[in-house]
Amino acid sequence: MEKRLRDLVIRYVIILVIGAPNLYLIYKIFTPLTLYPLYFLSSVFFDTSIVENVILIGNISLEIIPACVAGAAYFLLLLLNLTTPMDKNQRVKSLMFSIGGFYLVNIVRLFLFAILITKSVRIFDLTHMATWYFLSTVLVVVIWFAAVKIYKIKKIPIYEDIRFLFSKSLLNSRRKKQK
Repeated sequence: MEKRLRDLVIRYVIILVIGAPNLYLIYKIFTPLTLYPLYFLSSVFFDTSIVENVILIGNISLEIIPACVAGAAYFLLLLLNLTTPMDKNQRVKSLMFSIGGFYLVNIVRLFLFAILITKSVRIFDLTHMATWYFLSTVLVVVIWFAAVKIYKIKKIPIYEDIRFLFSKSLLNSRRKKQK
């Protein structure tokens, strides 16, 4: 099997394995990686305890649910990275930047929510909904475009793979014969 085709198959198998079932692997990894740093940051400023996936700040409970972990955002960044042909070094750096950048911003976001909810539930609700519906998508797009610029990614996700597969397909060989 040609190297580029083998690489393409491996990339898409990884996407299927990580994406199935319901991003289980992403949540398994990122739930504790989100919960414990948030607990640590909160405990620096507040009297804080932790019970399973709930951080208790005084009489306020902050449950870290899958939406807080934002597994779909991590998966989208992984998907964009793995559906774009690039060399391994560029891919590793891009993935580390994208996933690491989103991870740090997400921890800071959740910590700011923890502060807001201790101060005012009304402000918390407003900012929580605004980030949930708008900012999270914008953040993923900004991080991806930053990775594209920083790591000089020239290819277009999915499109380049489809173009390559078409160039290797029987349809393309028939079209060449007809000319």
